[in-house]
Amino acid sequence: MKKRLKGGLATQILIGLVLGVVVGAVFYGNPNVSKILQPFGTIFIRLIKMIVIPIVVSCLIVGVAGVGDLKKIGVLALKTIVYFEVMTTIALIVGIIIGNVFHPGTGVDMSSLSKTSISSYVDTAKKATNKGFVDTIINIVPSNIAESLSKGDMLPIIFFSVMFGLGISSIGEKGKPLLKFFQGTADAMFWVTNTIMKTAPIGVFALIGVTVCNFGLKSLLPLGKLMLVVYSAMILFILIFMGIAAKIVGNSIFKLIRILKDEIILAFSTASSEAVLPRIMKKMQKYGCPDAIVSFVIPTGYTFNLDGSTLYESIAALFIAQLYGIHLSIGAQISLIVVLMITSKGIAGVPGASFVVLLATLGAVGLPAEGLAFIAGIDRLLDMARTVVNVLGNSLASIFVSNWEHKYDSEKGDNYYKSILNDKITA
Repeated sequence: MKKRLKGGLATQILIGLVLGVVVGAVFYGNPNVSKILQPFGTIFIRLIKMIVIPIVVSCLIVGVAGVGDLKKIGVLALKTIVYFEVMTTIALIVGIIIGNVFHPGTGVDMSSLSKTSISSYVDTAKKATNKGFVDTIINIVPSNIAESLSKGDMLPIIFFSVMFGLGISSIGEKGKPLLKFFQGTADAMFWVTNTIMKTAPIGVFALIGVTVCNFGLKSLLPLGKLMLVVYSAMILFILIFMGIAAKIVGNSIFKLIRILKDEIILAFSTASSEAVLPRIMKKMQKYGCPDAIVSFVIPTGYTFNLDGSTLYESIAALFIAQLYGIHLSIGAQISLIVVLMITSKGIAGVPGASFVVLLATLGAVGLPAEGLAFIAGIDRLLDMARTVVNVLGNSLASIFVSNWEHKYDSEKGDNYYKSILNDKITA
């Protein structure tokens, strides 16, 4: 039996990650190196964004048309939102508890910290908060689907795809040509995804190289405690709370991590959930979740189920309070949780969502928003951790909701997991 000379995708991405750190550290502060590397990272992210919407639309239309029942879709949506709200609320509470126990901002000398401009986030926050949570709900229904597609507004796209899928189902035989078209589109786009993933190590190398080159490794030292607390909180949330959720439905978080190891490394390296959306959808379908549930739950989770982001936001808010020596009473911290719950839903999906949520929240609870300038420089490194939790959280959500709907195929899931362990198929 011949051994493969090439490593798997995960190995190649790790090599790109390490090389990016080395190159960035060696050429720290050199703007020419950043200019050379940046286009490669940008092109890779754009390639990923290019395929996300066609995959979501085609898979969701095919999946919903297969269900063909508005009542069933409504029940699925309700169960999905309930699960999302429970998990994100737990994430917020865990973040508050950890922030109070470990005090990441206490004792940090502000004079040792460098500030990074947050003006672009301030402008985004103003636009987003003017819309509000109610407007976000209203805007789920698109007035112009072409405009929503061009902007990449996921919720209106999901709403239209669900309605279109139900429409195809309702016209019977006449809808079959359309169904075949969208099924063919989905299959073709998954092929495109696999092709693009071959360039992932180069994209990761460039993105990490630029980050380290611009900010250096020394900038991490004054905020080392914050980074340690955030990363530890993320690991704790995955192993304990996601582990419990997986156990409830007869699954294992360790199995899920093993199945998604390539996607976890890619999400961590790029700090982009979109980079792995098509692949986790495909893998969750292979793992025994129905196409309709996967196609609905995972894209919707990108707006409503950002466990890693909400966990980080609660810790970061307490960090800023502690940095400025501001004591938050229990009542104030409860208010912080409530405000974060609202703003995280009303602003999700905008660029730099976590930072924008924090800007919208800090002022509402009497904390200085300018404190975010101290952590803006390392935000990408923190974003890498919260992206992993977001990806795992949405993948687990599809398994949980599938089981709740009594449609999870455990035998198919076990066979897929065994095939991965035996290395009989490529991920």
